[in-house]
Amino acid sequence: MDTNDLFPGFTTQDIAVDDGVQLRVRTGGRGRPLLLVHGHPQTHAIWHKVAPALAAQFTLVLVDLRGYGDSSKPAGAADHGNYSKRTMARDLLRAMQALGHRCFDVLAHDRGARVAHRLAVDHAAAVRRLVLLDIAPTLAMYEQTGEAFARAYWHWFFLIQPAPLPERLIEADPAAYVREVMGRRSAGLAPFDPRALAEYQRTLALPGAAHGICEDYRASAGIDLEHDRADRAQGLRLGVPLLALWGGEGVVQRCFQPLEAWRAVATDVRGGPLPCGHYIAEEAPDALLAQVLPFLGAD
Repeated sequence: MDTNDLFPGFTTQDIAVDDGVQLRVRTGGRGRPLLLVHGHPQTHAIWHKVAPALAAQFTLVLVDLRGYGDSSKPAGAADHGNYSKRTMARDLLRAMQALGHRCFDVLAHDRGARVAHRLAVDHAAAVRRLVLLDIAPTLAMYEQTGEAFARAYWHWFFLIQPAPLPERLIEADPAAYVREVMGRRSAGLAPFDPRALAEYQRTLALPGAAHGICEDYRASAGIDLEHDRADRAQGLRLGVPLLALWGGEGVVQRCFQPLEAWRAVATDVRGGPLPCGHYIAEEAPDALLAQVLPFLGAD
């Protein structure tokens, strides 16, 4: 499916970021550069409701993470390191550098927010301001996992099972996987534009896509935790200004204390819940813009 109608006037290209890995990138707007990063099981299409307002003030760079969308989906390494958030963050940095952006803002959701967190830790000079949507830090979420969270975020524990079991089950009916994972959230499937939903289903059916998303989660349950624990042991904290927003009707709100968790690992944190569930940019675009525009507009 051609999603140009979701982003009229934007241009699309593939940017080489690693050995054999390319990211699908869509750009548009004008002004200071703003990188937008999606989550699971989606693509950059999640931003279509907020892109017009953001493009009026920013040069937008929308990417599909490695393993997702129309980006490359390499086979996972034995330690899943080529899907670590460190590696995926480096992908984003190289894509932005290829476009001529040395310092930029970041708005990221879900899995993309975990990549953006690592990007801002590892490459702090490149990130001016950071907005993370509907996550608490990965290490905190694993260490504080309880029954309620495990039941609600069942896919965290399904996707990390050894290959090829979860891949085979997803590949049997990728469209059903998208409907089940997204439709079981608080708002159901009602918030999603049919064109965007079709795009999520199309791209998950691509060869290697099921493996790519599993490797993302396998890395988070392994090598990413090693990196996060090393940061904690060294006293390394996120230093860039951070706006943390989450769905007031979602699992992060019910199971964690997001601001407290972020203030344990970052020095400049603000934020709070929005009147929606997990998929903030599609469920509550106006509420999101009301928070993001003033924050990113600050000097």
